[in-house]
Amino acid sequence: MGEKVVAGQFDLSDRQRYRDKLRRCLTGLERLLAEQRFDRPKNLMGLEIELNLVGADGMPKMLNGEVLERIASRDFQTELAMFNLEVNIAPHRLGGRVFDQLAEELRTSLAYADRKAGELDAGIVMIGILPTLDRDDLVSSNLSDVDRYTLLNDQIVAARGEDFVLDIDGVERLTCTSKSIAPEAACTSVQLHLQVTPGRFADVWNAAQAVAGVQIAVGANSPFLFGRELWRESRPPLFQQSTDTRPPELQTQGVRPRTWFGERWISSAYDLFEENLRYFPALLPICDDEDPLKVLDEGGVPSLAELVLHNGTVYRWNRPVYDIADGVPHLRVENRVLPAGPTITDVIANAGLLLRPRPRPRRGAAAGVDPDAVRGGRGQLRRGLPARHRRAHDLAPARPVRRHCRGRRGDPRTGRTAAAGRGGARGVGRRGRRPGPVSRGDRGAVPAPGQRGLLAGGDVPPGPGGGNVAGRGAGGHDAAVRRADAHGRAGAHLAGGAAGAGAAGVRGVAGREVSRRCRPGRPRPRSPSGSPCGSGPGR
Repeated sequence: MGEKVVAGQFDLSDRQRYRDKLRRCLTGLERLLAEQRFDRPKNLMGLEIELNLVGADGMPKMLNGEVLERIASRDFQTELAMFNLEVNIAPHRLGGRVFDQLAEELRTSLAYADRKAGELDAGIVMIGILPTLDRDDLVSSNLSDVDRYTLLNDQIVAARGEDFVLDIDGVERLTCTSKSIAPEAACTSVQLHLQVTPGRFADVWNAAQAVAGVQIAVGANSPFLFGRELWRESRPPLFQQSTDTRPPELQTQGVRPRTWFGERWISSAYDLFEENLRYFPALLPICDDEDPLKVLDEGGVPSLAELVLHNGTVYRWNRPVYDIADGVPHLRVENRVLPAGPTITDVIANAGLLLRPRPRPRRGAAAGVDPDAVRGGRGQLRRGLPARHRRAHDLAPARPVRRHCRGRRGDPRTGRTAAAGRGGARGVGRRGRRPGPVSRGDRGAVPAPGQRGLLAGGDVPPGPGGGNVAGRGAGGHDAAVRRADAHGRAGAHLAGGAAGAGAAGVRGVAGREVSRRCRPGRPRPRSPSGSPCGSGPGR
C-alpha cells in the first residue's frame, strides 16, 4: 500500500459511493483488456524488500523516520512500524546477467542505508521475523507516523470489533492478543514484481500459485516470535491472524480472510480483481474524482484509483497489480511468498527459483492440476524442506478435465496431458482413467471448507484470548527468560556486524555459512554456549 492516504472519517454514503465507483473501475478494466490497451511485452521484474532496524544488541530500534531523512533516497520508504523500512529496486529486463546486476544493486543500496543507519547507532537486518521482537515492540504507538497506517489500523480494528487473537501451535505454542494490527509489522518479505502481458497473466499467476509451497520450504527463515519457536516459516499464520477482520463466528462460517491464497485457477487478471469486489468489503472507502469510463471514452488511460486502493487491502500471496508507466497501463504479478533475507545471496537465489529458465507455459496447462493439491502449504510452513512436496503425478486433476489441444499437447487419443510436455508421462485422471470432457466451470470449483489449507483461508484454531504467552514445557519461564532464550538461540548473528552479509555491509541473519549448514533436515551445529547457530533454516 504505497498510496498516499489522508486520514478521515467515513459514513454510510461514502461506502456506497465507493462500491459504485469500484464497479465502474472494474468495467473500465474489462474495457482496457478487451481493447488491448496494455503495454507490449517487456519481460521486466522489480523487487521490494522489507527491512528491520536494530541496535548493536540486536533489539529493534524505532527510528525509521530519522534513518530515512539521512538516507534521503526515494528508493527507501517507510513501512508499517517504526523499526521497518522498505527498499525498492527498479525493474530489470530478465536476461543476460540480470541476477548479478540485481545482487550488485542490492549490495550497493543496502550498504549505503546501513552506513546511514549506523550514524544513529542502528543497523539493517533482513529476516522474515526479527527473533528479538517483544510484545511491547508491536503496539499501536510504534506504528509509523503515516496517515495511511493509522487509518488502516483503525478500520481493520473497527471491522473486527474485538482484540486480535494470535494462536500458533508449533514446536512451542504462542497464544496472546493484540489491540492493533501492529504484530503484522513483524512480517517482512521479499516481493517480486513480474510485468506480464494480459495474455500471459493467467499462466504466470497460476504457475506462481503452483510453486508457492516449494518457495516457502526453500526460503523459510522465520521460526521465532516472542521467545517461542513456532513453525519454520511463521509469517503466514502471524500475518493472517494479525489482520483478520473476521470475529470467530465468521471464521466458523468459512468466510474468507483478507490474507488469502486463493481457491481456483484463473483465466484472466480480471478474475482476481472481480473476486476482490465480490468477497471483501472496502476498508478505505476513499473516492477519487476521476470517472474511469469517461476517461476511456475520451481516449485516455484511467488510473482506476479505487480498484488499486482496494486491491492493496486484500493480502494475496500472489497479488495482481494494475499500474501506469509513461502513460501506458500494464499488469504485474506481485509474488509475496518469500521472507526477507537472510542474505542477498539467498534473496537472489530464491528469486531465481521462481524465474528460472523454463519453456513458455502452454495455455490451459493449469487445467491438468487440481487447485486443492497446491493450496495446503501447512507442511512446508511447519517443517520447511523436510516437508513432503507434491510431485507431478500427485497433482493430477481431482476430476476429469477436457483437453483443448491435440497430439502431444493433450489429445485424449494419446492420453498425453497439456502439462506433461514432451517428456511427460501419459495423462491420467484418478485411478488411472484418462481424462474425459467436463464443463469449463469445473476447473474453478470451490473446495469444501474442510479442504482449505492455511494459505487458502483455513484457520489456526483461536486461542483462549488471554494476554499471556503460553508455551509447552516452558510455562514457568517469565517473559525475560523467554526473551533471553530466543536471543541466545537466534541472536548471535545480530551482534556480528557486517560480516554476515559479505560485501553488502548489512547484518544478514545467519550468514551464508550458517545458512548452508543449518538447512532443515540436517543436524544444527551449536555455538560454544550450546545454542543452535543462526535463527533456523536459511532462506
